[in-house]
Parts: sequence; C-alpha cells; structure tokens
Amino acid sequence: MLKIVAIVAVIIVALVAGLLAYAATKPGSLRVQRTASIKAAPEKIFTLINDFRSWGIWSPYEKKDPAMQRTLSGAASGQGAIYAWSGNGNVGQGRMEILESSPPSRIAIKLDFIKPFEGHNLAEFTFEPDGKVTRHLGDDRSDALHRQGHERVPRHGRHDRQGFRGRPGQPEGGDGAVAPAAFTAFHA
Repeated sequence: MLKIVAIVAVIIVALVAGLLAYAATKPGSLRVQRTASIKAAPEKIFTLINDFRSWGIWSPYEKKDPAMQRTLSGAASGQGAIYAWSGNGNVGQGRMEILESSPPSRIAIKLDFIKPFEGHNLAEFTFEPDGKVTRHLGDDRSDALHRQGHERVPRHGRHDRQGFRGRPGQPEGGDGAVAPAAFTAFHA
C-alpha cells in the first residue's frame, strides 16, 4: 500500500513539474486585436479617443462607477494627455497617457492599472477609411502580470464582452466586435 502511495506521489510531482516547465516556455505577454466597422469619418472617431474629456461619451467604463474620481493633466488632448482614475471594484485605479497621436489614423495609449492589481498595457487605436465606413483596429498588448487577472480589469480590447455585441443597428467587425453606440451616432 505504501508503495502505491509513493508511486502516485511521484506521478503527481512529475505532472506538476511538467506543467510548470511547459508554462515557463510561454510568452510573458498577451496580445488582443479587435476590428470594427464604424459609420463615421476617421476624423470624428479620432477626436473622441484623442481627447480624454470625450471618453464619457463612448466608454462603457465611465458608467460603471458614477462616483469614480477622474484627474486630467498634461496636454489638453493628443500626445502628453493624461487621465487617472480611482473608483470601485468595477473600475479599480489606474492611469492612461497618450504616447502617440497621428491624426486621424493612429493613437497609442500607455495604460497602467494599479488596483485591484498591477498591470501595464499598450493600447493602439488605428483608423482606416473604407468606403462609407471607417475600419477600426484595436490592438492591446499586456504584460504577464496583467494577464493573470484580465477577466476583471477593464480593457479596450474587451469591448465585445462589455455589451457592444449584438446591439441592434450597430455595424459588426470581422471578429464580431461591434462599434460603441457613440461611434454610430457620428455617422458621416
């Protein structure tokens, strides 16, 4: 009997060691890309994202905690604009800074989460005119620490999980992501 227990223990230790060795070969980051087609000119969409004061119009996270404290600093918009927030468990605490702003085609934002746990991301918004619509590509890159709890942290790349999928009258992107309601309100 003791021999069987020892064999089972060795097998369990070997499986755990194998799992840990496999996990060590995986990259320390996560990348999420989403696309959507939006019935608006790139300039109109760009303006909404390039100015943190406009995020209340379209960002679902602005409504998750009405008492959330917001601090805007740095440039009024574009490169150097900073947005910090502190709120309840739905939004946590963090800071965003626009690192690059190339009107009307690209915005890169450094996104740092502080609570409920630390995480560091780079969120890129790219806009390409495509006939009567603008093709929006959202590209999120996250560090491994953030990946451990990404289901609880608000992220640009998770719009399709935050209520935009399946809303009537909204255009869908190639992967099923749907444009925010505010974007569809700015039709060309």
